[in-house]
Amino acid sequence: MKHIHEECGVFGFFNRDQERIDTAKTVYYALYALQHRGQEACGIAVNDHNLITLHKDLGLVHEVFDEALLSRMPGSIAIGHVRYSTTGGNNRRNVQPLGVDYIKGSLVIAHNGNISNAAVLRAELEAQGAIFQCTSDTEVIAFLIAKERLSAPSVEEAVRRVLPRLEGSFSLLVMSPSKLIAARDSKGMRPLCMGGMDDSVLFASESCALDAVGASFVRDVAPGEMIVVEQQGQRSIRWAPECTRENCALCIFEHIYFARPDSVIDGQSVYSARIEAGRLLARTHPVQADLVVGVPDSGLVAAIGFAQESGIPYGEGLIKNRYIGRTFIQPTQSGRESAVSIKLSPLRESVRGKRVVLVDDSIVRGTTMRQIVELLKKAGAAQVHVRISAPEFLWPCYYGTDIDDRSRLASVQYTCEELCSRIGADSLGFLPLDQAEAIAGHSTLGFCKACFSGQYPWPVPTQADKTAFE
Repeated sequence: MKHIHEECGVFGFFNRDQERIDTAKTVYYALYALQHRGQEACGIAVNDHNLITLHKDLGLVHEVFDEALLSRMPGSIAIGHVRYSTTGGNNRRNVQPLGVDYIKGSLVIAHNGNISNAAVLRAELEAQGAIFQCTSDTEVIAFLIAKERLSAPSVEEAVRRVLPRLEGSFSLLVMSPSKLIAARDSKGMRPLCMGGMDDSVLFASESCALDAVGASFVRDVAPGEMIVVEQQGQRSIRWAPECTRENCALCIFEHIYFARPDSVIDGQSVYSARIEAGRLLARTHPVQADLVVGVPDSGLVAAIGFAQESGIPYGEGLIKNRYIGRTFIQPTQSGRESAVSIKLSPLRESVRGKRVVLVDDSIVRGTTMRQIVELLKKAGAAQVHVRISAPEFLWPCYYGTDIDDRSRLASVQYTCEELCSRIGADSLGFLPLDQAEAIAGHSTLGFCKACFSGQYPWPVPTQADKTAFE
């Protein structure tokens, strides 16, 4: 079933209490909490007195790691990563964290986001003799840091010199033999927060990962900030001017879909944002109906908000098969059922004879939504009114979200009325673009809405193919 995906999630841990807290297992549990951000591959790197142990592979967290493996990964500093590939594609060479050995020692890097000028930077490095082993933009960052470290007095200074050269989105973790460095892009496009556990320091893509390991939320890493943690303490380094709500650009889709509902990002509860998105949909696209249903799992919270605002009862209408993983054997064309029907089943008793409002987070090409509408109508729904808790996708994304080329987007190809007919719905409504930021009124940052508006926070890369390095 097609959903929008985001590149990955990161977690870092500087453990000052190894006798009480197992470093590798803590990262393992945190990655479990971040699994929704990347389900193709994962990895953990642990530093034990300058000896770095790195294990990574394709697969889910529980498929790649087990008790025996984690017990062989002692150490005091660690970073972890879960990945969904955009730049670089899905293969073992691109799995993170990325470890490198160079003249000054060892570095391990984990990165969430997409460096939109990576192709230009890579070409520059190749012209100087660099030989790349993988196709991820993370390796470009590693080369730049290693190059700057030749003249920089410290690893953090090398990182600080590199960061202004990177366009696009990143939440970045760098582990050296004695330090853990966290940095966020200058516009705050990808989330990154800091937590505490007694004297230990943690960093995570989302606060839900801190909750999972019993850590307390300290604060969000600010856009354009770098935090260096070492045994003696920690310090904050401002590498880019402080941005205001007006010129920051957190990806709005973090609140619409990517993040877990129990996370808080830059002061805004994700759950509350999705409730508000549903409420705004009910106000802007009201409809006479008997039941509000969300598409599991992405549309459930917005559906609750729609029901609360409209007064139409909320109920279950679709049951998700919880045992379907990242991939499954596709049925043959001959007499096969839709792939959607393997993952979702209609609750006939709930929808039979009802006028149903169906809430989801997005329509990309329209194929999946057409199949879901068909499932509900075959189950006896009298009408199906589709409501989408995001504006229409009209432009591609270059910052780590796999929103496709314009020519493949349903809302570019068809008017809203044509798309409604194409998916078989009785009516169709999207969250208005001018209401998008209203879903997150408590956010300390403004938002990137380029996939809806075409107004990009960075120059559009000349190499627009997001798998350019393959």
